[in-house]
Amino acid sequence: MSLDARIRADIEARIRSGAWKPGDRIPFEHELTATYGCSRATVSKALGALARAGFIDRRKRAGSFVAHPPIHATVLDVPDLRAVIEARGEAYRWVLTEQHRGDHADLPEVGRVGPHLTVTGLHRADDDPFAIERRWIALDATPEAAAQDFTATAPGSWLLAHVPWSDARHRISAIGAEADQAAALDLAPGEACLKLERWTWRGGALVTYVRQVFPGARYDLVAEFKPFSV
Repeated sequence: MSLDARIRADIEARIRSGAWKPGDRIPFEHELTATYGCSRATVSKALGALARAGFIDRRKRAGSFVAHPPIHATVLDVPDLRAVIEARGEAYRWVLTEQHRGDHADLPEVGRVGPHLTVTGLHRADDDPFAIERRWIALDATPEAAAQDFTATAPGSWLLAHVPWSDARHRISAIGAEADQAAALDLAPGEACLKLERWTWRGGALVTYVRQVFPGARYDLVAEFKPFSV
């Protein structure tokens, strides 16, 4: 076994055993070079392989950390991120950054809507950034939202608990993190992210449109199919 493969195997074994948990920092490259008596290039090759396999996150100037396993969500689901994160045994926290009411807004694939609430914030899992969210809530269809303070409760959780919906649409895109997104998600600018857009309606009336941006390694979408009989 080559030395870079042995370094990779040692680190992977510690992660799989639970000795190093999601979010834990692994030793710096210079520490690993001293431990294994090798070049920095050998260590970097091992860490690169671990990152590609999804075991670690490498962060510029911050070091490498044990990766959080990606959350899998069905493409047709409308998940409550709080419930999903807590079901994994992680502590959930919502951080509101903006909430304001507007008279009209132009939304993708909808066009102009009237009175609405715009809510922006950050979902965190074990205090790590998990997703940026910007949401528009149509007050004509959901007037009760106007009186809500979304400081403590994310609007998606509140909507799922209080406002039924009849139709939904998703659009999923792979994007590179823009500077403000990278700063909020603790990523390097341009790092791979998943952007999810969702529209929900009730009886033909728009309830909400939301854009969520996830670090690419933290979230994926899954659909299961069965073949048609022939």
